[in-house]
Amino acid sequence: MVDDIESTSTEVNSNQDEEENSVMSKIIYYDEFPKTFEEFGYKFNEFGQLQHITTGESFVFDVRKDDHVYNQKRYEAIGELVTDYVYNLLIEEGNLRKMTLPIDANEDREPTTFIFHSDDAFTNDKLVVLIHGSGVVRAGQWSRRLIINDSLNSGTQLPFIKRAKGLGYGVIVLNTNDNSREYSRNIVKIRGSESPENHGNYVWRNLILTKAAAKHIAIVAHSYGGIVAVNMCKTFPESFRERVIAIAFTDSPHSLVAQGLSPSLIEWLRTVSRNWVSSHKPLDTPLILSDAHEVECYS
Repeated sequence: MVDDIESTSTEVNSNQDEEENSVMSKIIYYDEFPKTFEEFGYKFNEFGQLQHITTGESFVFDVRKDDHVYNQKRYEAIGELVTDYVYNLLIEEGNLRKMTLPIDANEDREPTTFIFHSDDAFTNDKLVVLIHGSGVVRAGQWSRRLIINDSLNSGTQLPFIKRAKGLGYGVIVLNTNDNSREYSRNIVKIRGSESPENHGNYVWRNLILTKAAAKHIAIVAHSYGGIVAVNMCKTFPESFRERVIAIAFTDSPHSLVAQGLSPSLIEWLRTVSRNWVSSHKPLDTPLILSDAHEVECYS
């Protein structure tokens, strides 16, 4: 009987060791994903679509059956490559410059982030400000999912940047989700960009309000970017009224009342803004509002 107990105990310990080793091997393996699209077997084709180098097929998520954790980790690793790839596109194709924030940072002593801007962003009389949504997206992206599964054209801000520049506007691209850095396992917030709202306010206060010459400013804000834009409006109401000529929200979940805008500011904002939301109706179809104090919505 003692032998049976010892045998059972040995088997349990052995199984535990195998499980622990399996977990550790997965953790190590997940941390060693390829560092380039090509090593993953993918590349962006001439149409900006991510395709398999050999087969030409679109991106496949489920490469390991019944292993969602692995597939998700792989997807996230490719997503990180997308971030840097789009940053480079903003410079190479968008002809934008990268600016470090905070503008007075001591880069040896504090973490920093950055935005992108056109050469004439601070001298042009007309300016477009692009604000992405929440989550993993960074400057230059509207949707990581669209970039990976559809194309750069639908998932990045490049078409908007090129269109704005073609119409004679300067461009500033915010980077609202880049809020911290990790140092020795400690998360350190970036001064002035501790949150998306703080980032937006910092850019308006320290760059647009004081350095940009533009008297005609248009804002395009997607998803949570709409909350950021409304918060900027609340924080800088006078300069918004004087200089902002249009705000295009897309699928924005903002609330003018809940975010504390005054009745007069709400009235003004409703005259210069629209919120295009996902709908089965034809593009630009007016949608019925349940809130009379909200920006008009269109499909």
